[in-house]
Amino acid sequence: MSQTQAQAQASSTAPSGTRERRIKAVFFDFMGTCLDWHSGVVEALPTAIPEPVRSKMALDWREEFFSELHARSAQGLPPEDIDVTHRKTLLRILGREAYGDERRCFVGLDDGSTDVTWIEAAVRSWHKMAAWPDVVPALAALKSDLGLELFVLANGTTRLQLDLVRSFDLGPFFSMLFSSELLGVYKPAPEAYEKALSLVRARPDEAVMVAAHAYDLRAARRLGMHTVYVYRWTDDGAEDMDVVRQENDAFLGEEKKGMQGLPSAVLALQHT
Repeated sequence: MSQTQAQAQASSTAPSGTRERRIKAVFFDFMGTCLDWHSGVVEALPTAIPEPVRSKMALDWREEFFSELHARSAQGLPPEDIDVTHRKTLLRILGREAYGDERRCFVGLDDGSTDVTWIEAAVRSWHKMAAWPDVVPALAALKSDLGLELFVLANGTTRLQLDLVRSFDLGPFFSMLFSSELLGVYKPAPEAYEKALSLVRARPDEAVMVAAHAYDLRAARRLGMHTVYVYRWTDDGAEDMDVVRQENDAFLGEEKKGMQGLPSAVLALQHT
């Protein structure tokens, strides 16, 4: 019997003064939360650019992507093909004066070419990522030991999500992949969470949202979902982690060994 199974069994005999709160579904953001997007993107950028600069460029690209996504969401625009969004935000980054030298490494970019090899390779890199080391054990414990249904709820296209789950064999863990393309709306619009909850027949108080993005969890929490924040160094660089820690039901940082602490955190939500 695993430690998680033992904890689950022990919780079933909790004192009568505690009220059982049945958690039915756990929803996961994907890139950043479950997947290390940074390593693959850095590897896909032109090798003539020094690795530290590629790393910063990748982080800047990610921030620019979120800025674009939030702007589209605020305007009520429909979800855009994520490859289109990644391509135009990378071009925007390369238009910055700070990356003038690096721009020249993208051969053909300034020659009017519509198919720049390095640009397309960088865009494709978002379709293949490795999971963080703590992810598979956590998913296995939630699904096998606690018997929970797990779902992806993330911005992007269904094609992207299919490619990502297959790139690290994560498909068997998830019952369904909910993309913004499929739902017709970006997170953090409340409709994204409401539609996903409705489709799996779960109330907000029966569901947990897991993410490495504070904006995502704030939206889920406003609807009454439980929230678990997973700290990843690649994301939320501008957030005050002391504030984020106080906002959520659980904060899984280095002291909790990241997502390794997720099964215990979810189990704790079964009782008040």
